[in-house]
Amino acid sequence: MRTGVFDVLVGINLLREGLDIPECSLVAILDADKEGFLRSETSLIQTMGRAARNVDGKVILYADKITGSMERALNETKRRRKKQKEYNKKNNITPSSIKNNIKDILSSIYEKDHVQIDAPDHTDNDLFIGNNLEKHLKSLEDKMLKAAEDLNFEEAAKIRDEINRLNETSLILSKNPMAKL
Repeated sequence: MRTGVFDVLVGINLLREGLDIPECSLVAILDADKEGFLRSETSLIQTMGRAARNVDGKVILYADKITGSMERALNETKRRRKKQKEYNKKNNITPSSIKNNIKDILSSIYEKDHVQIDAPDHTDNDLFIGNNLEKHLKSLEDKMLKAAEDLNFEEAAKIRDEINRLNETSLILSKNPMAKL
């Protein structure tokens, strides 16, 4: 977001998977009044906290009514905000947004967000050419859908990224068969 590549980031299961992006200035919680694990007081506080690292961060709770969990979460965040403001005033601190080093962010993404595909050891070079590539992509797509069906979204995303990488490689080669990757 800081580099200007993305203006909007949509996240699902932010509580479970986590999101540490200080540039996040808005968190919108849909169906905030639906009681349950992801809408408990603690979950709401944690999810709302995603915007707390940005000085201009805001949270919008979309709901038809205010539930007990919502009310307690809102009261707790107000209490914390009041305490933080008092501390800042007492210690002459001017709040500022946290700035992560982009190089550190990118290196952690590349280290953690990769997928290793086990492929048979073939000596011929036509393993992923023509129909074989299509079959391999179909197989990966099936694995991705199965992972998503099993609610293993992280694995599904990794497989999706591998599919995209293979499609890009195929496109490059189709435009220039002499290209070296």
